[in-house]
Amino acid sequence: MVGSTGTLTDTVGRLAALLRLLRVRTGGADVRRTLGSAAVLGVLAIILRFLLSRGASTSKLLRRAGQPIKGTRDGEAQEEYDIVIAGGGTAGCVLASRLSEDPAIRVLLLESGGRRVASIGALTQTPLLYTQTFNTKQSHNLWTVPQEHANGKARFWPRGRYLGGCSAVNAMVFHYGAPSDYDEWAELQKGLEGANEWTFKQFNQYFLKFEKFHPSKKFSLVDTVLRGSAGPVNIGYYGNIAESTVAFIEACERAGIPRNPDFNTPKGTLGANKVLTFIDSRSRRVSTESAYLTPEVLSRPNLTVITHAQVTRILFAGGRARPRAVGVRYESRSGEQFEVKARKEVVVCAGALHTPQILMLSGVGPANHLNVHNIPVVADLPVGSNLMDHPVVDLHFKDKTKSEISGIPWVVRKAEQGNVAAILKVAKVMLQYQLFSTGPLRCNIAEALAFVRSSDETLFPPEKFSEPVADATSGPEAPDIEFFFSPLTYFEHGHGAVASGHYFAMHAITVRPTSVGTVQLKSADPHDPPVIDPKYLSTEHDIACLVRGVRLLSRIARTEPLASMIEHAGDEPFLNHNMHTWSDEQIADLIRERVQTLYHPTSTARMAPLEEGGVVDTRLRVHGIPNLRVVDASVFPKITSGHTVSPTIAVAEKAADMIKDAFRSASIY
Repeated sequence: MVGSTGTLTDTVGRLAALLRLLRVRTGGADVRRTLGSAAVLGVLAIILRFLLSRGASTSKLLRRAGQPIKGTRDGEAQEEYDIVIAGGGTAGCVLASRLSEDPAIRVLLLESGGRRVASIGALTQTPLLYTQTFNTKQSHNLWTVPQEHANGKARFWPRGRYLGGCSAVNAMVFHYGAPSDYDEWAELQKGLEGANEWTFKQFNQYFLKFEKFHPSKKFSLVDTVLRGSAGPVNIGYYGNIAESTVAFIEACERAGIPRNPDFNTPKGTLGANKVLTFIDSRSRRVSTESAYLTPEVLSRPNLTVITHAQVTRILFAGGRARPRAVGVRYESRSGEQFEVKARKEVVVCAGALHTPQILMLSGVGPANHLNVHNIPVVADLPVGSNLMDHPVVDLHFKDKTKSEISGIPWVVRKAEQGNVAAILKVAKVMLQYQLFSTGPLRCNIAEALAFVRSSDETLFPPEKFSEPVADATSGPEAPDIEFFFSPLTYFEHGHGAVASGHYFAMHAITVRPTSVGTVQLKSADPHDPPVIDPKYLSTEHDIACLVRGVRLLSRIARTEPLASMIEHAGDEPFLNHNMHTWSDEQIADLIRERVQTLYHPTSTARMAPLEEGGVVDTRLRVHGIPNLRVVDASVFPKITSGHTVSPTIAVAEKAADMIKDAFRSASIY
């Protein structure tokens, strides 16, 4: 059985994966002896961790997980459910859990990946190690097309391939976005029925519904009345907080960015502070799998979860005049094809890249594009259009204090090469985490955030910033620039070569980009990855925003107490100590070279009226197909001005209520 987090089985898995992370070359006796010592310490850690777990119970296996639904290869379906959910990612786990609360609703959840805990749980449960799943079978390792306005380079876009999806492999940042983002969503629905339910005043209930906030003595200014307290998702100020992170927050304040005790309230998100995290009191990641698909939920007789089941198309009846979703076809890990019926609805929850792919493979998409791939058109809709993402630029600085955490990337790299001293350091860090849930492995990488407006004249004086940036925000209190601080640095999504020494990083993001891209099919083969073109930096607005962001970060780097931590004499070519001496053109060139994804694609099946380029209505039903819904970040009318996992969970919570209401009334069936 797969142990619940905190049990002996869980600890064994975590430690084993951490040791695998080292991938040590055992070419010499000294290395072997060192590994033997580390193994002894590891066994002690397992025993002690088990004793400290105080008898936590083991979880049940996923009910019928991995058992294909009985069917025939000629397409005759033998089993049916009320609701079939295609995709067990961030939203899919929420939806399956909430819908199956009603024992009258039979729910099937299909996920192309496996269980997070059952595969390499340590790498995803241990906050700092999540990028180690990139470039493995546990990730969809996607690439954009070469970016015309970003030096012609393709960008890596990893996506989680587990139950829990990207909530299992993200930076664990709990953030709503700006309240006015949701008022804008409602406004974009042109007064359609149900539009007002998306205003922040009404939609906020779904954030509060999923939250279980844990107060902190260090961050006592949070108004707990404005936080949820009974939801399934643990949030709090858990995780690491480095000395350099504290210095960044103080430097932001001295540079003119006020401290905000809580980014996630009706008061707005402007300001700087330590980030609230999806990390629990034992320093473990909280994903939607761990929060919503608990042993109790999985034991429900009306819920079936099948992993390693890739949905390849949606099945329709009724013809193009009155199409109706009647089921899905999926493929098992062995390559067998099966079909399953949906009596009431099919809900696609595969994320902003794979949801449009599934829809288009099924004949729901732009007719001209589907015709190219000889796919019969079921509904001519702009699926795959309006792709939005948050572009980020990383800036690197040398840590004069030589803190333990700022040297971790280099230490791990040396340990991988069999360096004895590095192996011992990593073993120490592992033991800290395993025995006491302390140490640098608790770091979620983005330890502090700051949100500002490019129009703020206290931060961007007109005499120095004479060219205004067009306002793309959702309201006067909403940001268009975000910063986050990492007490360590990384390259190429954590897989690039790291220079010897101690470094930390600051990052600039435009959270209201005006560059809009596309997701298209490469072919009619569901095994081919989608063609992704975010069109990074294709507008002057996005460049101008990022130039301002980099300039302000440069000023923060020269503001105490952060300034005293930076070794300004460093001459490594990747360092950014002297950005204040650069011209705007030089900074823009750096931005074009370094821009990457913040892992926030949205809006490829956006909620909007049909005549406004929408794919789904205010009830998240695909236009013209009332029993086919989309529930994930694809439906965002516009990208939120912040991190996207929290609004995705809230969208799924709201969708569950809407589907339950429809099921009871049977009005659309």
